[in-house]
Formats: sequence, structure tokens, C-alpha cells
Amino acid sequence: MSTLLNGYGQPIGAAMNGWTPRQHPPRQVLQGRTCRLEPLDPAKHAQQLYDAYRQMPDGSDWTYLFVGPFADFPNYLSYAQAAAASSDPQHWAVIDQATDQAVGTLSLMRIDVNNGVIEVGNVTFSPLMKRTPMSTEAQYLLMKFAFDELGYRRYEWKCDALNAPSRKAALRLGLSFEGIFRQAVMYKGRTRDTAWFSVIDSEWEARKTAFEVWLAADNFDEAGRQIRVLGGDLTRSGD
Repeated sequence: MSTLLNGYGQPIGAAMNGWTPRQHPPRQVLQGRTCRLEPLDPAKHAQQLYDAYRQMPDGSDWTYLFVGPFADFPNYLSYAQAAAASSDPQHWAVIDQATDQAVGTLSLMRIDVNNGVIEVGNVTFSPLMKRTPMSTEAQYLLMKFAFDELGYRRYEWKCDALNAPSRKAALRLGLSFEGIFRQAVMYKGRTRDTAWFSVIDSEWEARKTAFEVWLAADNFDEAGRQIRVLGGDLTRSGD
């Protein structure tokens, strides 16, 4: 691809003729095959989520999150109420289609409507959805929402650079590793280097096709095991 030059002979980026700011994500249900995303509603979802998170054998799933673990339901309810009232991050509950129960949450955050950049974050999946097709479909539904419905240009994933499972998941979902921001934030009394990943709009169609092929019902055997992998580095069902 040829490099664009300005009148001074300097390389410049492509023109964005006709670009307009994107819409802030509306609070709407995102429907999938194995799960759906509903705007977080504490009255409806908080008890279900708290019960789902109690299936965790210990507190290790909260290590790389800015919140948790929660000592009791009132403590979690207070957090859920604050999260539901927030417009950025904007939280969704993941609903298992088979049980109609909330089994996890995730959010869109750092929403930059002027530049068309958005980030997925606060991913908190309970044992009831980990390593199942729901965990992949929930990510797909939010990514599809950002690109296809809202027209964003860039979709980001950031995590503690020491969080190996999160980094592995980002790569499996088709995001590209962009580097590490050293000493980017502090949380839970410790420092954090942040690993950055992204997918951009020009890559989305290929990513979407890969998601849809993997999520198709015929990609799973009678035991629910995947037949075709989504990422070449993982082979376990639903990873």
C-alpha cells in the first residue's frame, strides 16, 4: 500500500472524509444462540450473579479485577447497583438461554464516540459459563454490536500484563497484541503494567466469519465438544 504524503512530503494517515461521531451504545438486549446480553438490572440479575459467582472455588478469579471478591450479597448488590447506573463502563449481564439465569457480566467502556474507539472490560464470567460456547458468544455479541450496529472503528481489550489467561483469550478471539504500557495504573494496592490488544474495522469481517463458523450448532458434537477450533492455540471445548 502506497504511503500518503502531504504538501511538505511528510507521510500522513488516510483521510476520514464523511466521518461523524458514533452513537453511544444504547441499552438493549443482544440476542445469541446459547446466551443473550441484557443491560445489567440489579433487581433482576444481582442475586443470580452472586449465586453464580459463589460457584468459584476460591477468590482467584477476582485477582485481576478492580473489584471483588464480595463478602456477602448486600456488598455485591451495592456494587451491582453502582455498575448498572454507570454509562461508562456500561454493563451487560450474560443470560444462559438454557436456564434463563444470569451467569456473568461484561461491559463496554472508555467509550470514545468522536474517534470511534471502544473497549471491552470488566469481564466477570462465573464457573457456570467458563469453557462453554457462551463465553465466546458473549464476546462475539458485544464485538458485533460495536462494529456492525454502532460503526466503531477500533475495539480494544486491556488487561494486567501478568494475567496470562486474559492475554491468551484476547489472542484466541482474534485481537492483535499491541504492546505493554508500563506502570499504567494502580489497583488493589499494587502496580499494574497493562497489555493492550485490539481489532479494527477492516479486520472485522474476517473475524466475524470465524466466530460464526465456530458458534454454529453443527460445530459441536453430542457431548458439546467443539469440532473446529476458533484459535489455533486452544483445543478445549468452549475455551
